Amino acid sequence: MKKHNFSAGPCILPQEVLKQAADAVVNFNNLDLSLIEISHRSKDFVAVMENARSLVKELLNLPEGYSVLFLQGGASLEFLMTPYNLLKEGGKAAYIDTGAWAAKALKEAKLLGDVEVIGSSKDKTYNYIPKNYTVPSNVDYVHVTSNNTIYGTQFKEFPKTDDALLVCDMSSDIFSRELDFTKFDLVYAGAQKNMGPAGTTLVVVKDEILGKTSRNIPAMLDYQVHLSKDSMFNTPPVFAVYVSMLTLQWLKDLGGVKAIEKLNKEKAALLYAEIDRNPLFKGFAEVEDRSLMNVTFNLTDESTGEVFDKIWNEAGISGIKGHRSVGGYRASIYNAMPIESIQVLVNAMQQFEKEIKN
Repeated sequence: MKKHNFSAGPCILPQEVLKQAADAVVNFNNLDLSLIEISHRSKDFVAVMENARSLVKELLNLPEGYSVLFLQGGASLEFLMTPYNLLKEGGKAAYIDTGAWAAKALKEAKLLGDVEVIGSSKDKTYNYIPKNYTVPSNVDYVHVTSNNTIYGTQFKEFPKTDDALLVCDMSSDIFSRELDFTKFDLVYAGAQKNMGPAGTTLVVVKDEILGKTSRNIPAMLDYQVHLSKDSMFNTPPVFAVYVSMLTLQWLKDLGGVKAIEKLNKEKAALLYAEIDRNPLFKGFAEVEDRSLMNVTFNLTDESTGEVFDKIWNEAGISGIKGHRSVGGYRASIYNAMPIESIQVLVNAMQQFEKEIKN
């Protein structure tokens, strides 16, 4: 039976990407060597890294003055790298708290300086995006998390920061919708949500913002060090970078971010329509802030959960249990998720309705 993978991460990947990656692990570029055996400084892998960076710039329509890095440590390390590189000695940063990952980011920033939470949706278990906040005039940067995998919310409009830098954790919706990246000064994203396997982290940074904190930054945490070595200051995660490159090429061949955004909206609309129609379900996130990537919902009667769980398991559906901190259900419908799998879930929800009524 075909499995329909709604896992929040590591994410679903295109089948053709998985096949190409599998072949490369055995024999990469007809070298009779595995991708994970060759030197990361060989011309074959250097070409992979250069192509991956080039595809990022093309797909995100990045102007001159922005650089692309493939690092390690996940978004969790970026929680610390961001203040190290952007928070000035004696400076201040502003954070908008929209969920578990945003809260972890601001916790790390507090280790290095003054942090102000200018907006939070914690009061309603993070089921909405704060709107009525004011960006202080005396902050070095404003940090937001664009999409919240646990709670299923997503920024539709980003803060206007004036003189402050705008930093965004886009781990779970990078490459899913068109955005004006000239509005951002630093963007980071763990690959394993929408771009590739776990092991590498994408960083897009505006060159001119670096080197202005007066801090002594440890080499592994210094963006300028990694830029000077083309993401190879230490041995890069070659497999994760390679699979990310393949996924980015798949996205380009599909028509790019514009094309995938259209598909993502269609997928989300199909699933949200069933949640809103079916009296046995209720959406978790506020309607205006619903994510296109992570659809969160609950049963209106928790006692019927055993029936629904049996139906979706028998349909070959995997990974829709909600995060342990929230419960309920979460369907992660990243770029590579086909709309046919969404329909399978919708069918299961409708079958559930029929069985409960009978």
